[in-house]
Amino acid sequence: MTHTIVTDICEGIADCIDACPIACINQGNGKNKKGTDFYWIDFQTCIDCGICLQVCPVEGAILPEERPELQRASM
Repeated sequence: MTHTIVTDICEGIADCIDACPIACINQGNGKNKKGTDFYWIDFQTCIDCGICLQVCPVEGAILPEERPELQRASM
């Protein structure tokens, strides 16, 4: 199981990028519905460590489960 960044909740703060030990978090293309930058997790690379969830200051932006329908790489 991996984690999911909810594209439409992410605010592009990017604390998760620096915290991820395997660099599986990537910047999305475009802006989300909020008009902010956003990030996405590569499900194939994620090791389910949960560090991204621990450091993200935006409530509900990262879920501790794989939900591909809530995460997009581009808008």
